[in-house]
Amino acid sequence: KGTIHLFRKSQRSLVGKLTHEFRLVAADRRSWKILLFGAINLICIGFLLMWCSSTNSIALTAYTYLTIFDLFSLVTCLISYWVMMKKPSPVYSFGFERFEVLAVFASTVLAQLGALFILKESVERFLEQPEIHTGRLLVGTFVALFFNLFTMLSIKNKPFAYVSEAASTSWLQEHVADLSRSICGIIPGLSSIFLPRMNPFVLIDIAGALALCITYMLIEINNYFAVDTASAIAIALMTFGTMYPMSVYSGKVLLQTTPPHVIGQLDKLLREVSTLDGVLEVRNEHFWTLGFGTLAGSVHVRIRRDANEQMVLAHVTNRLYTLVSTLTVQIFKDDWIRPTLSSVPIANNILNLSDHHIIPMPSLKAADNLNPVTSTPAKPSSPPPEFSFNTPGKNVSPVILLNTQTKPYGLGFNHGSAPYSSVLSQGLGIPGTGAAQGFRTGFANVPSRYGTNARGQPRP
Repeated sequence: KGTIHLFRKSQRSLVGKLTHEFRLVAADRRSWKILLFGAINLICIGFLLMWCSSTNSIALTAYTYLTIFDLFSLVTCLISYWVMMKKPSPVYSFGFERFEVLAVFASTVLAQLGALFILKESVERFLEQPEIHTGRLLVGTFVALFFNLFTMLSIKNKPFAYVSEAASTSWLQEHVADLSRSICGIIPGLSSIFLPRMNPFVLIDIAGALALCITYMLIEINNYFAVDTASAIAIALMTFGTMYPMSVYSGKVLLQTTPPHVIGQLDKLLREVSTLDGVLEVRNEHFWTLGFGTLAGSVHVRIRRDANEQMVLAHVTNRLYTLVSTLTVQIFKDDWIRPTLSSVPIANNILNLSDHHIIPMPSLKAADNLNPVTSTPAKPSSPPPEFSFNTPGKNVSPVILLNTQTKPYGLGFNHGSAPYSSVLSQGLGIPGTGAAQGFRTGFANVPSRYGTNARGQPRP
């Protein structure tokens, strides 16, 4: 028999959860290389920050921030390995792919914040420019350049590699592409080296190192210390311009937007789905980017009542699965109901107006002289208006009785009607109008302004 615990065991703290997940990642041998590069990166950052303080160079500080960004990229690579190890849970039903998107977004935003901090410090230095010591300026530049390039080319960072290709080009990439096209026009053999779109991280590392070399040369030759501040501004602008398109792209993924380059393909697939056998309507479609290269979506499909749900579901999934990897399809059959005229049972012959008798109502007093609308005397000699309803009052309603006489034809409906002579003999009809006119007025004995009146005298 086991021990009964009266109180529930307390959950692990946040630090304990992070430690558990870190051990899970560290158990994979592929992450050992990343952890090694991360340790070397921390040592390199420490030395670079000390050299920035000794040289008093803000340009070297701006270039050191790129090394700090490399540390963020290594952390993002670890998160990518952790995402591949984790499986979807009830809380995260779509998996953990959005964590690496969030890591890329946070890394690029922090790099832009560092660039803004450099710009603020550079503006203050323009007001009072300090002296720059060039003793370790060039050494720090080459150390940072070597480590940045070695890290970018040695570690296969899948999230940043995808974002750098999917995001729009930066202004630095566009200018370098124009320059390389001009160079390749003169020397065609360099077209294999100068690609149409260079890696933005390698490009900014080389451009920053080139700016620091120019700074070192101008300070050594002319003691022109303001060039250090100008180089810092240039490195900060290049950093901001390179990271901004990546932040925009990853931010749109976090906002669950549809990628623009797949909208046309999605419309084509939805048109194909709407033409499948049994499909009546495709509605409430929503597609969004779940992670880098992963598209999710949901759609409602209305089908015929006699269609096979499983067959339609298989065809719809087969069409959309080529583009949408995580798909939710809801199938529902057409549920139409014939409109009813009344909520109570209606007799068969009540739908035919010619089958009804109208009970004559007694005439009202002074109905010939009063207008029921204005209560003013009406002229007896005035011609009757077309389609006039000579209704004696608003509070008197006709009483309808069903006719039991039927005709030998029809689809279950009684179409019988009283003979014209019998209607005239009963006083229900009006000469020249027939039974329909008696139904229109609803009152046969009320004096009329045309035909015959109640006394049988012709109208003057």
